[in-house]
Amino acid sequence: MGLQEFWFILIAVLFVGYFVLEGFDFGVGMLFPVLGRTDTRRRVMLNTIGPVWDGNEVWLITGGGALFAAFPEWYATLFSGFYIPLLLILVALILRVCAIEWRGKIDDDRWRARADWGIMIGSWVPAVLWGVAFANIVRGVAIDENKQVTSGFFALLNPYALLGGLTTALVFALHGAVFLALKTADEVRADAVKLAARLSVPTVVVAGAFVLWTQLAYGKGWTWILVAVAAAALLGVVGLTAVEREGWAFVLTSVAVIATVVLLFGSLYPNVMPSTIDDAYSLTIYNASSSPYTLKVMTWAAAIMTPVVLIYQGWTYWVFRQRISTKQIPPSIGLPLKTR
Repeated sequence: MGLQEFWFILIAVLFVGYFVLEGFDFGVGMLFPVLGRTDTRRRVMLNTIGPVWDGNEVWLITGGGALFAAFPEWYATLFSGFYIPLLLILVALILRVCAIEWRGKIDDDRWRARADWGIMIGSWVPAVLWGVAFANIVRGVAIDENKQVTSGFFALLNPYALLGGLTTALVFALHGAVFLALKTADEVRADAVKLAARLSVPTVVVAGAFVLWTQLAYGKGWTWILVAVAAAALLGVVGLTAVEREGWAFVLTSVAVIATVVLLFGSLYPNVMPSTIDDAYSLTIYNASSSPYTLKVMTWAAAIMTPVVLIYQGWTYWVFRQRISTKQIPPSIGLPLKTR
């Protein structure tokens, strides 16, 4: 295995980590209107991700940095051709960060309501658009001989990509519901378990259709294994949520996310962005990569720093592993809202 293959696999691993960890963060925010019927319940939901959500976003930052350094041609073509959806994702993530950080700064119901809208929008938009973006990457876009995407934004809204967006939204919502059932107690846990059970069936149908479409249109022989793993995991979630085994259900939603992301990257390889104009214009791990020396230096840096990051993040999850209940939430305390 050469350095190009190694970095392609590493970028896939980084996005796997991002979608597994940030996926339940998105799910928690997406479910605010359903499970967060009172301010206390919403604070419980936020506290389940409070110690970890910003650490989970590091996976995206690292993945983007690795993409830029290892495959600059891929990075340039992707961010120019997918400018609008990626910009919308970025704006939504910034909105979500501000809403989470500032929600409790002012003691006013209207302020918190606006922050809650920011959290919901900042969760729903990336949850949908990440699926749209990755589906288009696998499907291919109109890339010309100059490595420029010639199609517009609305060309990205094709049936396969829209199904991908619906899939990631449902999977993240289910992932978040199962996570809340795992991390909360009393009535929040009870409602999260019921919601996860209701979400599991439509998620299996939609995600199953997307995974099967991906395999039949773009997959390879060995990726059938990933289709089977994703399908078995989601079917297992249906049964486990019905009997309120949220721990194992969370494991299986994570397995389903992992199998789906690996299926997308496996279907893509050795391309990184296929061209629908001419296969000769497609970007591959070879014609889009940095120099061998750059990849070598990056490999040493990754070998040193990656274990440190993984150990620290694992320690964070261990420290904040306890369940949270509404009884543990103190009254809201913040600065009074200034009025004229």
